[in-house]
Amino acid sequence: MRITKARNLRSTLSWGARVTILAFILQTVGVQATFAAPAPTPPLIHAQAAALIDVTSGRILYSYRGDEQLPIASLTKIMTAIVAIEHGKLEDMVTVGRNAYAKEGSSLYLQLGEEMSLENMLYGLMLRSGNDAATAIAEHVGGSEEGFVYLMNEKAKMLGLKYSHFQNPHGLDDKGHYSSANDMAKLTAYALKNPHFKEIVRTNSKRAPNPNDPWDYKWLNKNKMLRFYEGADGVKTGYTKIAKRCLVSSATRGGQQLAVVTLNDGDDWNDHRNLLDFGFAQYPLNNIITDGQAIQNGLVTGAGFSFPLAKGEESKLERRLKLNRATVASFGYCGKIVITLNGKEIGTVPVYEEGSRPSPHQTDETWSGQIGEKSLSLGSGLRNGKRIIFPEEWGGSFGKIIKTMLFSN
Repeated sequence: MRITKARNLRSTLSWGARVTILAFILQTVGVQATFAAPAPTPPLIHAQAAALIDVTSGRILYSYRGDEQLPIASLTKIMTAIVAIEHGKLEDMVTVGRNAYAKEGSSLYLQLGEEMSLENMLYGLMLRSGNDAATAIAEHVGGSEEGFVYLMNEKAKMLGLKYSHFQNPHGLDDKGHYSSANDMAKLTAYALKNPHFKEIVRTNSKRAPNPNDPWDYKWLNKNKMLRFYEGADGVKTGYTKIAKRCLVSSATRGGQQLAVVTLNDGDDWNDHRNLLDFGFAQYPLNNIITDGQAIQNGLVTGAGFSFPLAKGEESKLERRLKLNRATVASFGYCGKIVITLNGKEIGTVPVYEEGSRPSPHQTDETWSGQIGEKSLSLGSGLRNGKRIIFPEEWGGSFGKIIKTMLFSN
């Protein structure tokens, strides 16, 4: 009955092309200005390169020489940590080998043959910047340091970090080891969405068992932003003689999280404070679409969407409803809302027939992934109680065959 109703609903809305774009704006935001509002003026900084990013949306709000390839010192460990979290098991015991023991630079002073859980070692890596921990983690997760570095560079490719290349897991100066402020901002925004990473980098101090002495290890986070900036919750310090002072910080205020990257900055603590203040004041996070919002003709949104906007940008937002012509049952999925800013797409929100929108627990079980640049986000079905999301290109006869195979018993 629901399938028939959904088909009838779409048939009354539009037909002809496989995908019909309704050329009207769902909601006018603000009043169209005659002249474009000037972009907010950022504070003066001392960095060789810098970037400010909104973590939720991934929008880079400010960039100075953002794509310049530069040494990044221990900011490298942001990539080391997220790769280890995603590929390793936090409860695993990591053994300190000869390559890790007495590693030059900052250290946890781990003993040869010492064992520590991967989780605790990650805390030592990010709070105290232990190069011995970085090497031990790399050898444990990647099988060798070289194997782990391969995973780091593959992750960089996956995230589209075009100006980054890694040669080691610790960040000691090495020819061919570099990144950029923009790339580090994108990496940080990605990593902060991982709950384990997020918890580690926001921790001010940590105790861990010490098998060599009668007292525990106690690590105080080197990131002073955690102690002097309201809302600070990350991320990583770095320094080498070539890279100079490098810093990534993050902070959350009013439900919005921002991250700042500076490379070679002699006044980084103050610059980060000023850039975070600038971001929160000039680019507040706006709720553009609400989850479950009624659209028209019995359609509702299947998710919410928020985006940081400067003053005057509201008038440049457009939201267009894009309906799919269903060739087979789509179980209430009708299309999507495409959100653009200055004519550039910044996000999409799925649209469903009212009453068929996935419940929160179904959304958690959504199958998703990437095919090249295409997201598996269009067309859907249910199998064994789980919602399966099909890519848009699986239409026509091929799509019918695949869906018939999946849903037939």
